[in-house]
Amino acid sequence: MSTNQEKCADLRQRKQTAMAGGGEKAIAKQKESGKLTARERIDSILDPGSFQELDLFIQHSARDFGMDKKYLAGDGVVAGTGSVNGRPVCIYAQDFTVTGGSLGFMHAMKICKVMDHAINMQMPLIGINDSGGARIQEGVRALAGYGEIFYRNTKASGVIPQLSVILGPCAGGAVYSPALTDFVFVVDQVSKMFITGPEVIKSVLGEEISQEDLGGARTHAEITGNAHFYAKTEQECFAQIKELLSYIPRNNREKAEAAVPKAPQTTYKIENIIPDDVRKPYDVRHVIKAISDDSQFLEVQELFAPNIVVGFGRIDGQTVGFVANQPLVMAGVLDVDSSDKCARFIRYCDAFNIPLVTFVDLPGYLPGVDQEHAGVIRHGAKILYAYSEATVPKITVILRKAYGGGYIAMCSNHLHADFVFAWPTAEIAVMGSAGAANIIFRKEIKESENPEETRKEKVAEYSAKFANPYVAAGYGYVDSVIEPGETRQAVARALELSKNKHVEAPCRKHGLPPF
Repeated sequence: MSTNQEKCADLRQRKQTAMAGGGEKAIAKQKESGKLTARERIDSILDPGSFQELDLFIQHSARDFGMDKKYLAGDGVVAGTGSVNGRPVCIYAQDFTVTGGSLGFMHAMKICKVMDHAINMQMPLIGINDSGGARIQEGVRALAGYGEIFYRNTKASGVIPQLSVILGPCAGGAVYSPALTDFVFVVDQVSKMFITGPEVIKSVLGEEISQEDLGGARTHAEITGNAHFYAKTEQECFAQIKELLSYIPRNNREKAEAAVPKAPQTTYKIENIIPDDVRKPYDVRHVIKAISDDSQFLEVQELFAPNIVVGFGRIDGQTVGFVANQPLVMAGVLDVDSSDKCARFIRYCDAFNIPLVTFVDLPGYLPGVDQEHAGVIRHGAKILYAYSEATVPKITVILRKAYGGGYIAMCSNHLHADFVFAWPTAEIAVMGSAGAANIIFRKEIKESENPEETRKEKVAEYSAKFANPYVAAGYGYVDSVIEPGETRQAVARALELSKNKHVEAPCRKHGLPPF
């Protein structure tokens, strides 16, 4: 009969074996590829000593193809709870050193358990993906495991924050779990995501492409929009995760934790950002930084659809979601990709009680056959739907151009923004002065002895009457015309006034947004 000491010694030995993952050779290979191990990744994200592991001794259930004789440490995934900057989180990391992190049924059940904990305990979930995909030896059981994960991703959506970190391959059905989560993090030359790999594409279509070009980090951050945060190294990625968690609440029942209020840095002079020449662009990020606490701004999807800027900052210590047209890129127009990016961010902020501050400067939606055929009507309507649906405080500041459908879409008074401010530089109209004058005064211009001179006169006439914020203000569509230097104070006061905002939603199962 074993003594208590012997039993404890046996436990320690079992722990040591399980925590060794795929063994020294597999770990060395992981290191050679420039990747950290699953446990190192968890330790890098969590507060020191906070990790409490679950299901260390889980074993796979496969019995065919000789699998019954194989020991897979933790079934290829490490899972548990911990904290980030003192805030509790649930976390799992697939272990590529154990059969390439392949997903079997018990592997999936281990992930599902920690997901259930996150949902039930109302805390954020961090999933680190590094896997070769479904474990072929387990057949449909592996597919069943994926289905259970996808179901929980959907169940948790809008309830708790879900973060996916792609730190290796993520292919086939595995990619759908990250796609169902709130934010996806990728690392250059490390992350790979695709439904079908280069080999399949070559055999079916005859097209040759590298893994990196097909589904590498840069591709998903810049072209597909599947990634929200892009980093050069794993450590940079972990810093991004920690920063994001500092801005967002634990769950949809709470508000983001307040920080100590800080004045913006004096580097950003808001009065000098917009040029006198209306044709010249400027970086709208400078406007955001000019009013945000300590001029800090965590941009989301920085490389994707850069004609619109979205991200998190603080005003007087409170987290806000910023949405802003970017005049530096395509004059800030809305198109298919920017509409998708904008609408999704709005819906995230609304789901997690984060007020929205919108900066407007755009000529409208992007015209063109390509955009029309790509479904810009449907995609553009997503912004209208998202803003209209949102019940969080909505504050809008019109900086310069606000034309046509773009004016309406960017959280106008007509979509029930709570407060709409405009700078004296604002131009609120159906279209730009030149285009409007050419239509309205077409006959006079055509019949004039000097058409070009008449056109200039009519453009100036239209500009004087409509290229300003005062007509809209006269109808009550703009609550207040303010000087740029008053913006932070006006927004802060509006946020304070609307902090207890309550809107009764219509009785319905759910709406039908224009997906």
